[in-house]
Amino acid sequence: MSTRKAAVIDMGTNTFHLLLVELNGVGFRTIYKEKIPVKLGQGGISQNQLAEDAQKRAFHTLKHFKNLIDGEGIDQVFAFATSAVRNAENGPAFVQKVKEDIGIEIHVISGEEEAQLIYEGINLSGSLNGHVNLMMDIGGGSVEFIIGTSTEVFWKRSFEIGGQRLLDAFHYHDPILPEEVEKLESYCGEKLQPLLEAIEKYKPTSLVGASGTFDTLTDIYYESMLQCKLTGQHVFELPTSEFQRIFTLLKSKNREERLKIPGMIAMRVDMIVVASCLIEFILRYVPVNSMICSHYSLKEGAVSRLLTGKVTA
Repeated sequence: MSTRKAAVIDMGTNTFHLLLVELNGVGFRTIYKEKIPVKLGQGGISQNQLAEDAQKRAFHTLKHFKNLIDGEGIDQVFAFATSAVRNAENGPAFVQKVKEDIGIEIHVISGEEEAQLIYEGINLSGSLNGHVNLMMDIGGGSVEFIIGTSTEVFWKRSFEIGGQRLLDAFHYHDPILPEEVEKLESYCGEKLQPLLEAIEKYKPTSLVGASGTFDTLTDIYYESMLQCKLTGQHVFELPTSEFQRIFTLLKSKNREERLKIPGMIAMRVDMIVVASCLIEFILRYVPVNSMICSHYSLKEGAVSRLLTGKVTA
């Protein structure tokens, strides 16, 4: 069976991901992967700008990624940017400069495209069962929700209320104050009205969280159980009671104390509190005994597209 190599660059608002894969027509093998907390949205996202420092970090990271891609002799590169670039007034200029200076062509994807790719990534992981699932991916700039099964999407939407935006708007004190949590939840209730209507209509009975925050929450859970995640495992379960325990812990600690929680990583420590507030809000409308956590998300959705030939990088 013939194989070919490809690279996926996911330029998130908080984290940049590089995934180098070998495609064999029916599946893929990961050659190399790396994630770097570029924080592209920091210092500008609330003003719809890419701050100068953030752009410098992005350029440095993309040059590093390009060196790795060239080192593997890969010429099929699918690079895409999400909320931070999508909404930034200086986003087009940034995309053009990356193309000219580094030779990487960036696709700025819409919120709807992002939600679809997340669905395809989750589906590739094997997370979806026979139930109607509510899927969510909490990014730094936007949050995507999808309602569907392994064979069909009933509803999907992207909301510009990601972790960096919630952090800027509500998390002024550390530990976070109860009134800040209340304001955040009230805001979510307003912004997510279309989602709540969709939940009422389609009645999902399963909650699937994708990557990012959910990876870290399951890491914290596994550490507390003195267990290790198995290599090659892409789907994890997080009991709701354990999420509530971890959430209470996160709310009670400042940044330095959160960093000491076994399983916590530095790139997630700032946004995990507001992201967990959002999860807790959603659990009120989709009450489940446990959440499914998919390690696959947006970038694996892009790999799925490359496998099926729906995109050519």
